[in-house]
Amino acid sequence: MSGADGTLAGAARLPGAGIPPRVPGRNMARRRTTDRVMRALLGIAAVIAAVPLVLVLLYVLVQGLPALNLALLTQAPVPAGFPGGGVAPAVVGTLIMVGLGTLIGTPIAVLAGIYVREYAGGRGATLIRFLVDVLAGVPTIAIGLFAYGLVVVPMGSFSALAGAVALAVIIIPIVARITDEMLGLVPGSVREAAYALGIPPWKTIVRVVLPAASGGIVTGILLGVARIAGETAPLIFTALGNDRVSTALGEPMDALPLRIWVYASGPYDSWHAQAWAASLVLVFLVLAFSLLTRLALRRRGAART
Repeated sequence: MSGADGTLAGAARLPGAGIPPRVPGRNMARRRTTDRVMRALLGIAAVIAAVPLVLVLLYVLVQGLPALNLALLTQAPVPAGFPGGGVAPAVVGTLIMVGLGTLIGTPIAVLAGIYVREYAGGRGATLIRFLVDVLAGVPTIAIGLFAYGLVVVPMGSFSALAGAVALAVIIIPIVARITDEMLGLVPGSVREAAYALGIPPWKTIVRVVLPAASGGIVTGILLGVARIAGETAPLIFTALGNDRVSTALGEPMDALPLRIWVYASGPYDSWHAQAWAASLVLVFLVLAFSLLTRLALRRRGAART
């Protein structure tokens, strides 16, 4: 077909022929509506995610505040059935074992994260990440049994050291995975700029890459500390518990999660009240540690600038 009819027929066969032109005003209005709807859904999801945390904190505050007093933090537990006493040995034991577990596990975890991101390549990195994820999913009671066989059996007694080892094993996969991810967020151009200046790789990691990712890594450490601070099952098989204040790493030691478990499962109302108060103390300890660390990081960043 030729002429005008042929031209029209050829145009009808072209892609998009017959589709009415888009109206810019309609498209923009639809995009704005979609954006508003999605923003509203994201806001609702954020509120829903925060509601459980707020409810837990409020419930612990309401239940634990009436029994929270100075005697609770300064006195040792009294014999069963007698009113009074406190959880001073548990507070001291928590600080010691969580602190020691963090000191043991954090360097190992950070170095592992650095190796996976900066040195291990391809299949090696994939394998290590898989093993770290598996370790993170192992039940903590199994880690407690592992620490029991590794430390308690050779030493011949339960001890704070065994509890710290169990907590260190728990914190390692958390911090290692977050360190790996935070280092991956540092642009490659930062490393290349350092290499171009003749800085060796190890010094580039220590002086350039790690400071750039320090905020995220510290956040991961805080998450790990919050996780191990509330662990009970590993400490049952390792630290066992103690009714008096003890700082000896080779002896049994009490901890707030252990004391909360004992009091909450007991038959006495005074124990139940102290269990709620000890839960509130544990929450306050984690919150205070987080705030102090954040404040230190902010001051460090301000000093650099």
